[in-house]
Amino acid sequence: MSTVLRTVNRVLTALAGLVLLAVGGAVLAVGFDAPAPSWWVHQGPHDVLLSNAERTRWRDAGWWWPVVIAALAVLLLLALWWLVAVVRRRRLTEVLVDTGDGEGATLRGRALEDVLAGEADRVDGVERAGVRLTGRRDAPRARVRLLLAPHVDPGTALHELTTRALTHARGSANLPSLPAEVRLRGVKHGAERVS
Repeated sequence: MSTVLRTVNRVLTALAGLVLLAVGGAVLAVGFDAPAPSWWVHQGPHDVLLSNAERTRWRDAGWWWPVVIAALAVLLLLALWWLVAVVRRRRLTEVLVDTGDGEGATLRGRALEDVLAGEADRVDGVERAGVRLTGRRDAPRARVRLLLAPHVDPGTALHELTTRALTHARGSANLPSLPAEVRLRGVKHGAERVS
């Protein structure tokens, strides 16, 4: 998850929590006979959520209940989508290393990402490299982003990355394979003057 999405997620979660806390506290206070403000929906502990008049107000309108059900279904789907997006881990936290003794060991995913990015940064012409591991812990996949200098041949940089960094990472973690998706982007630069 990017930094902006993470920040938006935290802000929305905090706002939803504050609203639910305020509403729940107000309902609890009214339930214990605390004085309610004039604009509050409930006026006392024996007040009902919807009166008969409010509940049957739109009964004759054929569009009312389908709209209510559709709106609630959309809200439910949005809440489920958000929950799945929050719970799902996109980044691999650990990689299972076969040590040969039948036990195995675990390697932190961030450590392998940092090593891969550091070795990719040392490739000639790579300005910046970013690596993210995805997949399963016994079959990781790498997503590599390379920011290339203007003079670099992308094919050469890709060859160097695959023969050095990815090969070393696969060998050091004793992985049978380490598939990678590499995205190359050039550094923005101004036009050079020719005289």
